Amino acid sequence: MDRKSIEKLELNKILTAVAEHASLDKAKTLLTECAPATELNEVKRRLALTEECDKLLYVYGIGKIEQFSEVEDALLRAEKCSALSCGELLNAAALLRSARIAYESIEKTDDDIILVKKLSAEIYYDKLLEDDITDKILSPEDVSDNASDKLYSIRSKIKNLNERIRSKLSEYVSGKDAEYLQDGIVTIRNDRYVIPVKAEHKSRVRGFVHDRSKTGATFFIEPEYVLELNNELIALSIDEREEVEAILRALSKRLGAMSEQLKKDSEILAELDALYARAEYCYALKCVKPKINAKGYINIIKGRHPLIEKEKVVPVSVELGADYNFLLLSGANTGGKTVTLKMSGLFCLMAACGLFVPAAEGTSVAVFDGVFCDVGDSQSIEESLSTFSSHIVNVIDICNNASGNSLVLIDELGGGTNPDEGQALAKAVVKHLLDCGAKGIVTTHFTPLKEFAYSVTGIENASMEFDSDTLKPLYSIKIGLPGASNALAISKRLGMSEKILAAAEGYLSEGARSFENVVKRAEESRIEAERKLAEIGAMQREWKEKLDKINAQIDEINREKEKINRSARSESRRIIAERCEQAEELLAEIEEIFKKEELAEADLIAARTLKNKLQSVAYDEENERVKITDYAEANAENIKEGTEVYVKPMDCSGVVTAVSKNKGEIEVACGSLKMHLKYRDVSVIGQTEKEVQKSVKVVKKLPKTQPVLEINVLGMTVMEALYEVDNFIDGAVTDNLEEIKVIHGVGTGKLRKAISEHLKRHKNVESFRSGKYGEGETGVTFIKLK
Repeated sequence: MDRKSIEKLELNKILTAVAEHASLDKAKTLLTECAPATELNEVKRRLALTEECDKLLYVYGIGKIEQFSEVEDALLRAEKCSALSCGELLNAAALLRSARIAYESIEKTDDDIILVKKLSAEIYYDKLLEDDITDKILSPEDVSDNASDKLYSIRSKIKNLNERIRSKLSEYVSGKDAEYLQDGIVTIRNDRYVIPVKAEHKSRVRGFVHDRSKTGATFFIEPEYVLELNNELIALSIDEREEVEAILRALSKRLGAMSEQLKKDSEILAELDALYARAEYCYALKCVKPKINAKGYINIIKGRHPLIEKEKVVPVSVELGADYNFLLLSGANTGGKTVTLKMSGLFCLMAACGLFVPAAEGTSVAVFDGVFCDVGDSQSIEESLSTFSSHIVNVIDICNNASGNSLVLIDELGGGTNPDEGQALAKAVVKHLLDCGAKGIVTTHFTPLKEFAYSVTGIENASMEFDSDTLKPLYSIKIGLPGASNALAISKRLGMSEKILAAAEGYLSEGARSFENVVKRAEESRIEAERKLAEIGAMQREWKEKLDKINAQIDEINREKEKINRSARSESRRIIAERCEQAEELLAEIEEIFKKEELAEADLIAARTLKNKLQSVAYDEENERVKITDYAEANAENIKEGTEVYVKPMDCSGVVTAVSKNKGEIEVACGSLKMHLKYRDVSVIGQTEKEVQKSVKVVKKLPKTQPVLEINVLGMTVMEALYEVDNFIDGAVTDNLEEIKVIHGVGTGKLRKAISEHLKRHKNVESFRSGKYGEGETGVTFIKLK
């Protein structure tokens, strides 16, 4: 990979940002020094590792690698049988703990974690040694009293001896010789207990002088009667130090025996920490795992440059490497050409480092042997290179090294010099890169180069869209059309004088002016066409939703009707079964009577009685009564919420959910369908007893098959007429009618005018007209429905 190109694409900034998520210094180094892979399998392996770590962090809830300090130098000394300090041993214990937790947490996951498990399987840990170190070492400076029995015994003796010495010296301090002392305290000099004696009385205290104050007024004397005790205390301190060294040496020896495994642990944990950092960075930027290929195909869907603030970044989509190898990207300045160019190369490098990319699902990037980039002003005073010269040096290097598996990104190719020579050079460079099979993006403002892209195979014009009304970029790419530079329009928006702009326009060549105008008009037409297409699509979606809603209401009504029919059939079967059962019982009794050998007069009377009962089961109106539905006309007195009503237009029953007496309207719920109706559209359902012959008859009332094509509103008020017209139109829409007729008469013209004004605003009306000669003329209105 070309190092300069990688720097220009700012991969180093991305890796530095990723490293901020790492816990270990060694992991940060691994990340910042990561080189993009050039082999397809290696890139796939890196991305798979990042994906598994993402699962470990955000699906399994596993914590990151626990922090520990570098211990390589300490392990090397331990390997050579040197005793490590308390702090170094605690650092080693932290490494052992981090290794153990990493191994155990990864090992308990499911089988979908494969590569990370393979890596963690090589981790070595020793729980016993970890516990021994943390139990015996209290801090970087102190060993626990319980580190060994001997140390416990020595420290116990030291403690008791300290108390004895202090007790004896306290007696001296508070005794008759206290007047010789500077202060009534006991202190320590040279690890021995002493008392502060005034200089003029030093001869009165028998003992060994250890120190004198800076002023010379005080001598620190060890009284002779505690001399032996202090000697014994020093001896115990030496024993303590030797025992501590023995404990540290024993622990260090055990560490030294496994130093190689622990060094390897340190490397593995650093690699795991780097993988977790990659996954954490990708999660924070809402990145997706890209599809990888080795065919040079790039398809970035709604890509966001990761170095632009998320509040300001605008997603951009770009594709190349399928039908064409190069994109010639043109358009206005500040339109996003350079950002798009750099983003394309950066996404390929990020994937090659095992990073997901901030884009939408389905994004694809390719693995390249080399990524070459020439972006920005690289003029060098030290090397005496102008802007053009610095660009050409980079372009020469690109042309010499680019191959069929290279990605080439050049910003403003041929710029910075004479336009005729610059565009000619740009054509030649692009032709050379196409011939060698490279893929890439070139940005330009050269009109001849845009025309060149139409005549050469393998390169496609593309433009950054620009709003000609607001003169602001739209940050989206349109493949197939070059973009206008709009330099004069942008200058005008930024405040350039009209006089200067008029002069500049006069200096434009006829060819350049014509080409830019054609491109501009084509761009405006395309944007307008896409806007219209979007509006049509929105309208189609809206009508589809409405149609789906109507179909759902029709289905609900059909379900209600079927429910009523099922209930009627069930009731019919029940009545029939009940009558059959009664008839069978009566027949059985008659048969029992006639089984007798001799029939008496009483038997005949009984048989006749049973026969009459049998007839009455089927025909007797006196004994059988059934309840039938009675409908009463609805009015303000018998209508209230909860009243069951029969809805005439829909031929179904419903329940009143709301009443507006002022308007003379009610809201009725028929299943899931709610309707606003007038009183005259419904009847109140009541239950009364009427004598009818009991015979079971199931009647299913079918809807009218012949649709109504006209309505007569003569004699109605305006409000009544409009209400009826609305209902009529709704029914016609449901019946899929194209044209209907409203008969309103001529009269004063008030009703016709009100209906016309209402139809102008009706969402289902496409157009309307008065009748022609022979059709009723102004007394009727024909309505064409949408």
